[in-house]
Amino acid sequence: MIVNPITNGIVLDHITAGKAMDIYKILHLDSLNCTVAIIKNADSKKMGHKDIIKIFEHIDLNLDVLGYIDPGITVSIIKDGKVKDRLHLELPQRVTNVIKCKNPRCITSVEQELPHVFQLTDREKGVYRCIYCETKAKNRV
Repeated sequence: MIVNPITNGIVLDHITAGKAMDIYKILHLDSLNCTVAIIKNADSKKMGHKDIIKIFEHIDLNLDVLGYIDPGITVSIIKDGKVKDRLHLELPQRVTNVIKCKNPRCITSVEQELPHVFQLTDREKGVYRCIYCETKAKNRV
């Protein structure tokens, strides 16, 4: 298998094995007009196995979504064949319109234009709660 090096683009590394396709769908990478390489179950000294996504173009990424889905992801920005920036993602403190509140009594059920905002309440367990009604969000993707 040969995957060409990226001249300009983004590498999502250290994705938990098996989550690359979820990220591919959530970020709508199928709509891009560039090469996107998905490497599943690659050997990793640190993780055992991992997934990698290479995007051969610069795009805007919602880092909060990525951090919410898989907080261990490393995002590398490649310019002119060199890593120009490397970000190590964590669980974001707050996510907006990433999770939908399931509580039928929540104000977001009645007021459709209100954003769905969830606050991280327990970093160790990855628990998020709606800021309006304090309903606990379902487990992450």
